[in-house]
Amino acid sequence: MSKKPLIGVVPLVDYGRESLWMLPGYFDAVLEAGGVPVMLPLTADAASLERALDAVDGLVVTGGQDVDPARYGCEGAEAAALCGELCRERDAMEAALVPAALVRDLPLLGICRGIQALNVALGGTLWQDLPKQRPSEVEHHGQPPYDQPTHTVEVLAETPLAACVGAGELAVNSYHHQALRDVAPGLEVMAAAPDGVVEAVWRPASRFCWAVQWHPEFMHAVDEPSRRVFSALVAAARA
Repeated sequence: MSKKPLIGVVPLVDYGRESLWMLPGYFDAVLEAGGVPVMLPLTADAASLERALDAVDGLVVTGGQDVDPARYGCEGAEAAALCGELCRERDAMEAALVPAALVRDLPLLGICRGIQALNVALGGTLWQDLPKQRPSEVEHHGQPPYDQPTHTVEVLAETPLAACVGAGELAVNSYHHQALRDVAPGLEVMAAAPDGVVEAVWRPASRFCWAVQWHPEFMHAVDEPSRRVFSALVAAARA
């Protein structure tokens, strides 16, 4: 019997408790898909990250705080005013981790902040605050319970996501105020919200590099498409 693939998961950071932590949904979804999740250390040290990547078969880049706008060319008081809490340790870690994983062609799934970190790492930009910079009637910042849909997205035909969950309308949960603005070179859109906000991307040059703006780790227990997204990651990691 083949070994279950090891999936590295980027840690969540709680400054108030001075701790690294993990939402159980990330681990539960990977376990249910047949993988073994492990939380990575919070570091930007290249040698440490390379050693961690030696050990794992795939990655999940998790949700979390806002990406520092300086990472994509926005600085100053106005830029800072549009942001919530930042996590510069994760910014530095992901700026090193994501390119290193792509060089290795390691399967990667980005979720919420993860899609933003992927986009910024590859040269894209973000809307810092959707309500102020790109207002619409679509509610992107849902309320509990987070395992219930907030809005729909249109999954584009002839994309890997369409092959996984089906093309057309898909109900998703949503909890974010930032989003992809200029999609990075090398990434292609797989899904968008009714207001045009990019909700999923992939990197055709990779064997598996997907990222979604919604939260399948919250919905996986009640939603088959969410389970399929994690199953696709684990299948790629097993291969």
